[in-house]
Amino acid sequence: MAEGAAVARGSDGAADGAALPVVSVVVVNFRGAADTAACVRSLRADLDYPPDRLQVVVVDNGAHDAAELAGLEGVELVVSPENLGFAGGCNLGVEHATGTVLAFLNNDARPHPDWLRAAVRVLAAQPDVAAVASKVLDWDGAAIDFVDGGLTWFGMGYKRHAGLPDDGSHDAARDVLFATGSAMVVRAGAFRALDGFDERFFMFYEDVDLGWRLNLRGWRVRFEPTSLTYHRHHASMARVDTEDNARELFLLERNALLALYKNLSDATLAKALPAALALTVRRATARGGLDATALEITRGGPTEQAVSGPALAGILAVDQFVELLPQLAEARAVEQAARTRSDADLVPLMRRALEPAYNLPRYLAAHEILVDAFDIEAAFGARRKVLVITGDALSARMAGPAIRAWNMADVLAAEHEVRLVTVNPLCDPPTAPFPIGQAKPRELAPHVDWADIVVLQGHALELVPALKAADSTKIVVCDIYDPMHLELLEQGKDTPDEQRALDLVGVTRVLNEQLERGDFFICASERQRHFWLGHLMSLGRLTPAVYDTDPTVRSLLGVVPFGLPGKPPQQSASPIKGKLVGEDDKVVLWAGGVYSWFDPLTLVSAMGELAQRRSDARLVFLGMKHPNPEVPEMDIGARVRRLSADLGLTGSHVFFNETWVDYDRRQDWLLDADAGVTTHFEHVETTFAFRTRVLDYLWAGLPIITTDGDSFAELVRAEGLGLVVPAEDPTALAAALERVLYDGAFAAACADRIAAVRDRYTWENVLAPLTAFCRDPRPAPDRLPGLENLVPRAFGRVETVRRDIALVREYLDLGGPGELARRAAGRVRRLAKERLGRG
Repeated sequence: MAEGAAVARGSDGAADGAALPVVSVVVVNFRGAADTAACVRSLRADLDYPPDRLQVVVVDNGAHDAAELAGLEGVELVVSPENLGFAGGCNLGVEHATGTVLAFLNNDARPHPDWLRAAVRVLAAQPDVAAVASKVLDWDGAAIDFVDGGLTWFGMGYKRHAGLPDDGSHDAARDVLFATGSAMVVRAGAFRALDGFDERFFMFYEDVDLGWRLNLRGWRVRFEPTSLTYHRHHASMARVDTEDNARELFLLERNALLALYKNLSDATLAKALPAALALTVRRATARGGLDATALEITRGGPTEQAVSGPALAGILAVDQFVELLPQLAEARAVEQAARTRSDADLVPLMRRALEPAYNLPRYLAAHEILVDAFDIEAAFGARRKVLVITGDALSARMAGPAIRAWNMADVLAAEHEVRLVTVNPLCDPPTAPFPIGQAKPRELAPHVDWADIVVLQGHALELVPALKAADSTKIVVCDIYDPMHLELLEQGKDTPDEQRALDLVGVTRVLNEQLERGDFFICASERQRHFWLGHLMSLGRLTPAVYDTDPTVRSLLGVVPFGLPGKPPQQSASPIKGKLVGEDDKVVLWAGGVYSWFDPLTLVSAMGELAQRRSDARLVFLGMKHPNPEVPEMDIGARVRRLSADLGLTGSHVFFNETWVDYDRRQDWLLDADAGVTTHFEHVETTFAFRTRVLDYLWAGLPIITTDGDSFAELVRAEGLGLVVPAEDPTALAAALERVLYDGAFAAACADRIAAVRDRYTWENVLAPLTAFCRDPRPAPDRLPGLENLVPRAFGRVETVRRDIALVREYLDLGGPGELARRAAGRVRRLAKERLGRG
């Protein structure tokens, strides 16, 4: 921000003068006109929220109190001839709501003056929060009604700490599974994207189900203690229920099964549902004191037993659950297709999922039996499924992309169920602690369907069109460590211009589609991160929602360099000294392939100068033929061989390993060397490159000689790991090689500093941003379903006319009538596209 451009901010965290959103408060009435009138008066008189931004919608369920409520001022009254229940009444009220924020308040509750402002502050500051769970106390403010929600494994939601004194010990804001329907504030877009409350619940657990579904889709629900209300608890159920609360018990039992069936994954439901059904029956018989052995064949006497309402409630709940199964199956299909998070992700929000909830001896015994028999604890603790896709060859001789994918899979496999799949024809990998497979592009879909998280490289997204769809809910991590379009500028120099330009367009499109789709991105360095941040901004991904969720944007784009093994290298053979060269020769190693963006030519020329002074100096190229059969040899390989031969260095001072060294054998070559070298030209690819071979030099403790200009040159210079030389300066490079190879004290000092630095680059350490994301995977904030601006830009008729006149003048000044016509046509096309999208 420019100097002097600071913006003053008010208590709401918004710039002074910024409009608060319109909030529609929905109050459902059922034969409680006096309470409803008192609630509305409190909303209008006591609430500290601008009246012109507050809409109060009262729904009269059953039309009992319409005449009495009609006289309430500042209220939109909606009358339903039938009792729709709390869920249906709220949904009907939302149909008449105009706000971008919805608030639900029980009619026997009153808000603290800051109730809405506090909730709106949370929604404005945290765009990934869909709903704010208000703190609810009893009418006198002495005891807790709601400060946290819990959920049992069999689907019953409950208010944790309810009835305890409010001593302030539960006043920390926190993420919760659900908000209580008696006082919650929710984004209208998110609520409507989920089709609101499920009206099959009628009342009870409709709020649990909504919060569960929001969390499954990647939204957060946030408890905010300063968003405070007070609840009298007149309880509408008392007007229709029996003294033994059988109807309430029926709804609780049935709705727990509904929520369970809709929201659990297939694998968890397969274990939990049979156990939950059995437990519902045992609760019923235990509550009713029924003799469960009365019908044993060995017993005589009467078979009749008196069945109480509480016992009957559980049995009928199972019956009605079965009755609803056909339509529930449709709802379940919707929720399972839309979910982005696993059951394991939500276990912390369930708080104490294995709580039995009821203190009845026979019931507790059954609970223990069922939890053990169906292995319920393991069902809810199932590991996430992570798919890593690479396009590189997986074999003993792996190159950079495959090495990176392999190690990502290896580190993630410690916490998750991982598959590594390559689309390359060459798949002959070493033994691994995770499954590895090869798939043709058309065979990737089943792997993607299996996964909770997909980590992909290169062109992999192009091979799974379903992942690119706007409505795809799969969590996608894009590994963009390789700026392929920058590489192509160098690699394609020998290609005809027209083809080169087309190739560049194609590769850039591939990268853009990844950047437009991903939920999390990893790159190799801070330099690259700056580059990709600009790319994301240009594509419109750095939205206010993304930025406000995390101003550092590291939750969207993390730095994951290449890594090195935590175990030090150990030499089992000597492939260089005593074989290629003499035992006492000084060896500098080029540990990697020879590609167009590197400069091995200056290196060979420098070796020619050094050989004149040091007869025992040797340069060894580790591998000239890429292990991926789909990667052709580049022209630079032939050029460097030719230069070495012309200088008379090949076989005497310069040696080429024409194949490729096995990945787990490269340590023999590294430990046979005295120094490591990497040289490159000065161009834009260098600026953002990450030379992975340098990490192998760190691993082996080799002093490093590198050309200036990339991120590793900065590291080598800053940490004293070797020497940095100018690009294309053979004399300076020869001098650097000589010092590193022949100045023992200098080389030893470099090795000491390397030992202090290399632990930073173990795979376990460098992959920390990826492992952290996979522990709590969520869609990117701008991909959350139903995300809308809280305060949309709106123009009245006068403001619209003024704005259009100003634009007409501006376009005429810019280019006359032609410019005006062009802009007008563009606007018409844009409006048509928007209408088509909404349609």
